[in-house]
Amino acid sequence: LCFQWCKGQPQAISDKTGKPDLRGAYGLHGQEMIAWITHLQHTRTKNLWFVGILDEKTDDFNRQFFAAQIEGAKTGLELPGIVDQVITMAEMKPEEGPSYRAFVCHTLNPWSYPAKDRSGRLTMVEEPHLGRLMEKIKTPARPAAERLNFERPEKVTETAPATGAPVTTQMTTGA
Repeated sequence: LCFQWCKGQPQAISDKTGKPDLRGAYGLHGQEMIAWITHLQHTRTKNLWFVGILDEKTDDFNRQFFAAQIEGAKTGLELPGIVDQVITMAEMKPEEGPSYRAFVCHTLNPWSYPAKDRSGRLTMVEEPHLGRLMEKIKTPARPAAERLNFERPEKVTETAPATGAPVTTQMTTGA
């Protein structure tokens, strides 16, 4: 619907030839989608849920990642920065026992699912129940000293870019 409207706007028509210009329409479409989502972000009295599908993609380094399936590349990239929560419902397959569904809520998760919790109240994996999730998000936040901590690791193992051999780095503190 938005894209059809964009195709009829002056930005979607070439100044030189007067013919439709899809590049202009796509540019306007990205701007309008972000403006619409930003406008909805400021609706404080309502909770809005955007439900979508994830595409599994491969980057230039042959790594798998997930991206939201949404019209316009710009919209998919900027949407997580606008909304307060990004939650992925996924099937979890434990080493033992049956698989189950769960909400993945933290950005740094071992499955590389898109997720974000601006409330600071959710754990990495939550029960897939929207009512209980909303209640948890609305509860008072723990003090910052309890939920924000930084501990420097003693050893960090990373892969060396050239050889692929593990490299161990010793971290020391100034104390």
